[in-house]
Amino acid sequence: MQRKEYAQIIESRLREKSEELSHDFHLNTVQSCYLDNLLPDDLVLEIYKAFPDKSTMTLKKSLRENKYVAAQMDHYAPVLEEIVYAFQDPGVLDAVAEITGIQEMVPDDRLYAGGISLMAQNNFLNPHLDNSHDKDRERYRVLNLLFYVTPDWSHEKGGNLELWDNGPKEPQREITSLFNRLAIMATHQKSWHSVSEVKVDQSRCCVSNYYFSAKPLEDHNYFHVTSFRGRPEQPVRDLVLQGDIALRQGIRKVFKKGVAENKHVYKK
Repeated sequence: MQRKEYAQIIESRLREKSEELSHDFHLNTVQSCYLDNLLPDDLVLEIYKAFPDKSTMTLKKSLRENKYVAAQMDHYAPVLEEIVYAFQDPGVLDAVAEITGIQEMVPDDRLYAGGISLMAQNNFLNPHLDNSHDKDRERYRVLNLLFYVTPDWSHEKGGNLELWDNGPKEPQREITSLFNRLAIMATHQKSWHSVSEVKVDQSRCCVSNYYFSAKPLEDHNYFHVTSFRGRPEQPVRDLVLQGDIALRQGIRKVFKKGVAENKHVYKK
């Protein structure tokens, strides 16, 4: 399958469910929706089986997160690059714009913080806001698309997307990372989200893309670094992470593009 073939199926499925997805997307503070059975199951199994061993991916491990990521797609099976870039097809973008009401979006062919991710047992993502902009701080990050491809996944296994509509101190809702499910989530100053800890000795695999826009989703300009917080039951970690936010935000006020190169990009 080439990316255009994947894209045609994805666009068709999105348009088929457009009205329902649009309704769901606008229900909560962290605007979101999800679509099951995005692709034929056999195609998704092929994508899942092509995922690399986690030892070949980059481990991001700290108080903030514990997960494996990769963006240098030419290091891996070609099917992975094809499915990643299928979500950047103009027809798919148009279908997503119809669902979300967000116009003039552009994909990120450099996969800044996108690409593929893998979460193994004990991996997690604490509540956080994504970086508000793209790598060069020229456009706002407005949407996150997450395509889950691990077969026989269930809520009890963990690794589920958590959305904190009232901030990281209040209860969250969850979108289970089910096989062949696409989740679409807005990113802005209130879009706190996380991933629950994986409880089993399995890999939860995900294909991810971000869309950007010259216009912010809110009615004013803003900038923030990727900002992690502690969970409600982690008061000490929360204090540490709030200090981390303040420090990194202060650095970015002086150094607009940061002091170190972000290596999570596709260098073509």
